[in-house]
Amino acid sequence: MNPLATTDWWTVTTIVCMALVTVVTRGFFFISSKTWTLPVWAERGLHYAPIAALAAEIVPELVMTQGQFISTYKDARLYAVAVGLAWFYWRRGMFGTIVAGMVVYLPLHIGLGW
Repeated sequence: MNPLATTDWWTVTTIVCMALVTVVTRGFFFISSKTWTLPVWAERGLHYAPIAALAAEIVPELVMTQGQFISTYKDARLYAVAVGLAWFYWRRGMFGTIVAGMVVYLPLHIGLGW
């Protein structure tokens, strides 16, 4: 059976249009013949983009459960974050931070069911 025969043309048109928009927007900087530079404020802002994206992804996971703020101190994530932050402050190593946090998190989460 031909997969295109079962796909409606609206879906195919949408996919093709999305691909064209992606190619045009990504290739926009290559189309211009002169060099293009970012303004200083934009370059400065891009320095903070990775940490802002990381914080936007991680912080809600740490302070919320199923859309509600944590209402009890019996949550393994709180203690794991505290130990991980302490380790990072003390040693400045990312691997040790992850290990220290997980050493606290796993026994509390699996062992005590927090």
